Amino acid sequence: MSGIDRDIILDLRHIAKHLPDTAQVQRLLRRGRAAHVFNDEATMDRIAQAIIEKGEYTGIIRGYERYGLFFTEAIGYRINPDDGSRTPLFYGEVKIDAANRYHVIPRTRPSEG
Repeated sequence: MSGIDRDIILDLRHIAKHLPDTAQVQRLLRRGRAAHVFNDEATMDRIAQAIIEKGEYTGIIRGYERYGLFFTEAIGYRINPDDGSRTPLFYGEVKIDAANRYHVIPRTRPSEG
């Protein structure tokens, strides 16, 4: 079975760190961490809906239930904290916590344990 067949609630706390040009993204980069951002908020919303409807369950990893999908076009990019270079991302992942709150992340591939 694919998709998420229950009510889940968007966790607003994680949105800004996955959108370009936000203070949260700049903070990640200043701390030496890569930022994984969507092309824009509309893309993030579209990817979340696609994963909710037909995403593949990938397991419980680091305390989050995860679902994901590969896309044929880049949905976002990874910003390298060292030089600011950008790598296109084609995989979207929804993470769901124990309280059924979720957020969506652009990634290079599914998370691994």
